[in-house]
Order: sequence, then C-alpha cells, then structure tokens
Amino acid sequence: MAQLTIPPAQVHRLQQVSLEMLLFFDRFCQAHDLTWYLCGGCCIGTMRTGSFIPWDDDVDVFMPRQDYEKLKTCWRDTPEYAIQFPTEKCCTANQFLTISDERTTFIKTFQKELDIRHGVMLDVLPLDGCPRGLRRAEQKLLALLYSLFVVGRAPGNHGGAVRAMGACLLGLIRSPGARYRAWRFLEKRMTRWRIEDCEAITELCSGPRYLQKVYPKRCFAAPVRRSFEGHMLCMPSDADLYLRIAFGDYMTLPPPEERTCHHEYEVLDLDHSYRMYRGKSYGMEEGKA
Repeated sequence: MAQLTIPPAQVHRLQQVSLEMLLFFDRFCQAHDLTWYLCGGCCIGTMRTGSFIPWDDDVDVFMPRQDYEKLKTCWRDTPEYAIQFPTEKCCTANQFLTISDERTTFIKTFQKELDIRHGVMLDVLPLDGCPRGLRRAEQKLLALLYSLFVVGRAPGNHGGAVRAMGACLLGLIRSPGARYRAWRFLEKRMTRWRIEDCEAITELCSGPRYLQKVYPKRCFAAPVRRSFEGHMLCMPSDADLYLRIAFGDYMTLPPPEERTCHHEYEVLDLDHSYRMYRGKSYGMEEGKA
C-alpha cells in the first residue's frame, strides 16, 4: 500500500479528536494528582496563537518520570480511551506510552506490521533528571541503546554507519525476550538520576535529536495553565525557554514547503475502529471488511 500524507481537509477533524482526548487526559491527571505539560507542536501553537499549528497532526505531552510511571499503574481503560506502552509481549515501535482513541483508526506506516492499538494517539513522553559530565555521557549512551532495543529496528535517518551498527547489535540479540531484558536494564540505568537530585532535565525517549537537549529545571518548575483551543491547559513554567532550547526561533513560521503533516500513514478513519494484524489485513471490529 502506498504511503500517504494527511490531506489538509482532514487535519482539522483529526485535531478535534486529539483535543477531546487531551481534555479527558487532563481530567484524569487532575483526579490522580499527576503532573503533565504540553510540549512540541501544541506548546508552540499555544505560544503563537493559542491554538493548533494548522498542519500539526498529533498531540505530545511531557510527564516527569515519577508521574509517568504512576500513570501506567493507575490508568484504567475506558471504551473510548486505552493506554499502550512497550512490554515483553508488545513492541509498539515507540519508546514511550500512548493513549489511544479506540473509536478511530490511524495506522502509521512505521507501525503497519504491528498487532497493536491503532487509534489516534496521544503521545506521553517522560522527563528525567540530567546529570553532569561523564555521567551525562553514560546516560546518553544508555538511552541510545534503549531506543534501539525497545523499538526493535535500526535507525534509518542518522547515517549509514549508525544504521549498520544498530543492525549489528540487533543481530546479536535476536529474541524478543532477550531484547526486552536488555531494554528494561538500560531503562533502569538511564533513569536512575532523579529530577530532584539534578540541576537540569532532559528527555530520553524522544529520539537522538532531543536526547541532546538539556533544560534548566525552572522550565518545568510547575505547570502553568494557558489557553489552548479555548481551554486552560498545562504549559511548562518557562515555556519560552524550553521551546528556544528545543526548537530555536520557534515563533518564526517555517517555509511554506515545510508546513505539512509529518506522519505517513496507511489508513485514517476517524469514524470507525479497525484492527490490523501484522500488516496482513484490515477489518472493522464489527466484522465488516
């Protein structure tokens, strides 16, 4: 099946579905005393216009590691929304947990072979303490190896040498069980520096580019609610500094040719929930083809 990019006419509807899920997530976090922050495109959109970037096709949020781990244990799935994260028996091709809208279908190309939940997703990214010096170098190496084994494939956009090295390491550890034990060990080691014991914060599960970022703790001292799409939602306490470190001059619009959705997909249906089993078939849950 050919790779597709989301047509502009569907982006607004996708954003409204994502916003509804975000509001549910916010209510859940308030009820369970969990800290979270808008990040990425939605944080930029809040600072620019108080709304979605017109071509943004997903919602990402940060959670401090302690709250992130608590979310895994206190979440209870509903008919509308379900949690999903990597486990010994489930490779999601993500390094982080997601909340899935079970009433929809959004099968991304990079996940098309996976037997997972394929609804529209809210990405939840953990924030971790950032040590100094050699310990920081160790943390970054551990995070890179964690990413390799939890995703289960060599990175394709960081050069041939990195791809070859990743493929070699995956070739040495082939079984899903062994890879699970490897990434769980790496996860425990890379997250052993607690936020409260460090002078800075980093994101270890967002890919090699963001792994390099180091944020002063004041960026995430406490959530500050600002208007996003007419709702008061959680922002970093110093959102401007966070965004300048992460994205540079974030207030300047990219050139027109870059104002496009970034996810390629196989199936997008915002009115029905489909199931896809290892890329072999598409079938609606109600049994219709």
